[in-house]
Amino acid sequence: MTIVPITSPDLDAAEVSWFSALCSDDYQFLGVPDGDLRSSWAHCSNIVREAEAQGFRNILCPSSYQVGQDTLSFVAGCAPITEKINLLAAVRCGEVQPIMLARTIATLDHMLEGRLTVNIISSDFPGEKADSDYRYQRSREVVEILKQAWTRDEINYEGEVYNFKGLTTDPVRPYQTGGPLLYFGGYSPSALELCGQHCDVYLMWPEPQENLAGRMRDVNAVAEKYDRTLDYGLRVHMIVRDTEQEAREYADYIVSKLDDEYGQLIRERGLDSGSLGVAHQAKARELADKFGYVEPGLWTGVGRARSGCGAALVGSTDQVLSKIEEYQKMGIRAFIFSGYPHIDEAKHFGSRVMPHLKTCSLPHAYGRVPASAPATPLAAGERR
Repeated sequence: MTIVPITSPDLDAAEVSWFSALCSDDYQFLGVPDGDLRSSWAHCSNIVREAEAQGFRNILCPSSYQVGQDTLSFVAGCAPITEKINLLAAVRCGEVQPIMLARTIATLDHMLEGRLTVNIISSDFPGEKADSDYRYQRSREVVEILKQAWTRDEINYEGEVYNFKGLTTDPVRPYQTGGPLLYFGGYSPSALELCGQHCDVYLMWPEPQENLAGRMRDVNAVAEKYDRTLDYGLRVHMIVRDTEQEAREYADYIVSKLDDEYGQLIRERGLDSGSLGVAHQAKARELADKFGYVEPGLWTGVGRARSGCGAALVGSTDQVLSKIEEYQKMGIRAFIFSGYPHIDEAKHFGSRVMPHLKTCSLPHAYGRVPASAPATPLAAGERR
């Protein structure tokens, strides 16, 4: 049964996405660096190519200040080597002056011919420790300025962080009318307010289903204040094999060389390591059984060696399909999967699960043109 209203209530397909490990997050054994899997253009672009070959509809390109590659540069490089897959670019609000960011995103959207989506991130900068409310205020202002730049002929904005007056927007109109879909994740009241008012897809990290349902209801209540509905997404790791036993054995295998002290160092190197979302992932690990399962099929062992998304769906093809179906019945329509190593696990999921899933790109709100449909860019000053 659907938990909350969604943007596309009749949609019986899901946006099934993969993950490109730009932030030095690819291993054969978790917490054991592997030169062949290091974050490089060659390796991470191969992950994107493989995800497209396996039929994934989108791929998250994450962002980190500590490790890895520049996300927007990477996405630009992927434009000429891909044809169908969307790219979900993680953007840390405030890193780039917002009007310059609007131009960059619009350019990328044209390069990808409408295959760009954006993951809005609020986080501290290197050397900064900002109050949560301030960070989300900064993100709110960035999003509001982006929307002005993409939909109006002139930017006039007065905020707590940014102030602009009488700036023309030509030629920053994106390929998609109104700009790319905005994906967003966050747990605090300020985060939910920003998402409910301005974003299109609310992303969650894996927790017991009753917790996910509660978060969906909370953000939906905010969206209703603004007469909006959202789509909902789940970012979770994946281990799928022919049998449950094989899957559980592989889960044990990838943590078999993990030093927990080093795993803690990995978790703490991220600037979001103290966030409320990360705290909830740690809580799930505390509640898990002695094998690391916090509910049937949801294994928290991944979180021992990474910050952020810290659990995996583990099981046979039928078990994983059943779990995905349960999430869909809750109203979740976007899935961002990953696994270790990322190319190998994309193949496992692609061969076992993808043939049984009906997939789509999420419908574009506000008149945006779906990536699968022809689109005509707006001329300067033209309105739709």
